[in-house]
Amino acid sequence: MELTLPIAAHPLSGDVTVPGDKSLAHRAALFAALAEGESVVSNYPDSGVTRAMRGALASLGVPSSLEQGVLRVVGNGYRPFPNVGATAYCGNSATTFRLLAGVVAGTGSCATLDGSAGLRKRPMDRIVDPLRQMGAVIQATPGVAADGRNVSCAPLTFGAGHLHAVDYTLPVASAQVLSCLQLADLGVSGESHFTVPGPVRDHTVRMLAAMGGKPPLKPLHAVLPGDISSAAFLFAAAAIVPGSRITVTGIGVNPTRTGILDILAQMGAQVSYANERMEMGEPVADVTLSAAPLAGITIAGDLVVRTIDEFPALAAVAAFAEGDTVVREARELRYKESDRIAAIVTQLRTLGADAEEYPDGFRIRGGTLKGGTAHANGDHRLAMSMALCGLRAPVTVEGAEILNESFPSFVPTLQALGAGR
Repeated sequence: MELTLPIAAHPLSGDVTVPGDKSLAHRAALFAALAEGESVVSNYPDSGVTRAMRGALASLGVPSSLEQGVLRVVGNGYRPFPNVGATAYCGNSATTFRLLAGVVAGTGSCATLDGSAGLRKRPMDRIVDPLRQMGAVIQATPGVAADGRNVSCAPLTFGAGHLHAVDYTLPVASAQVLSCLQLADLGVSGESHFTVPGPVRDHTVRMLAAMGGKPPLKPLHAVLPGDISSAAFLFAAAAIVPGSRITVTGIGVNPTRTGILDILAQMGAQVSYANERMEMGEPVADVTLSAAPLAGITIAGDLVVRTIDEFPALAAVAAFAEGDTVVREARELRYKESDRIAAIVTQLRTLGADAEEYPDGFRIRGGTLKGGTAHANGDHRLAMSMALCGLRAPVTVEGAEILNESFPSFVPTLQALGAGR
């Protein structure tokens, strides 16, 4: 599918909502499967990545229903999954794979986790090594990383191991890896200690605390906050179209996720919060962004971790800011759905922008993008990023159907704000 957004002739404006947060949706479905009783979660998003988690759980013996955004799951409790020896297909969702691996190991389930060709290429040593140290029985598929290292890859087959407490230091600050280990640790007697070399998202701890903290877990009855990773593309659109002012209502503003808002404010946009509240242990607010002249900045350190999924949206903003936007200490971007450092730079150059790739980041010089045809590279966020550039220059994105993996209503939502008017 090709996507071409018309160049914006007028400012974007209005109040909109976005689908429920995908990071929370993964956890809500999985944790509901581990609860005792029926969970009911509203504003649950129906997208490729959330279907992956629900489909994998159904394969293991815990089905769910989703009607008009309401998810219902009758939990199996924190015990082995009913379908012994089943294969759970995780699609292209690394979050599904890593979180589910912790649960399969912790519950002593006999199961195989598999995924798409793209997911099979992604090294899984970060979860396999510590889970084995905890006592998990795992047969991994040998693979070779891009740098030539021998690595463990999917599919992973788990036997009925008995886990024990460990002291473990994660080599990188990864919320998915930490969550995997925390979920495996739920069934362990004794106390494990996991050390993380930097800040990570704390969604797992917050949601588990709302369910009682440890087995037996109470069922969930809640409304999912809107996804700030989806809202980021709407804020980016407003930031790059002069005179725009939009409000996204009811989005999660967990401080480990709001780096994109802080960055946009530092670049010059006006950002404000209203109607702040709590849902499922998560802070929620209505967030308004008003366009203003933008200037490039340098981004590194903790701000990178708090923005790790939003850099494609930021790249579109940087393409129209004054001066250079520089991102460093972000090597983790190379291990997403695509190598996002290489992909962002390559596609922006295709559109005529002055962009430079670093081993751990990139530089984008604003005001140099001319237009052309970009490719999504099988990455939902890259598809939306390049499409946003079309609000200011003639851009067509090939392979744009991949955006349905995370934000199927992306184009209609932009249209509701006035894009194409």
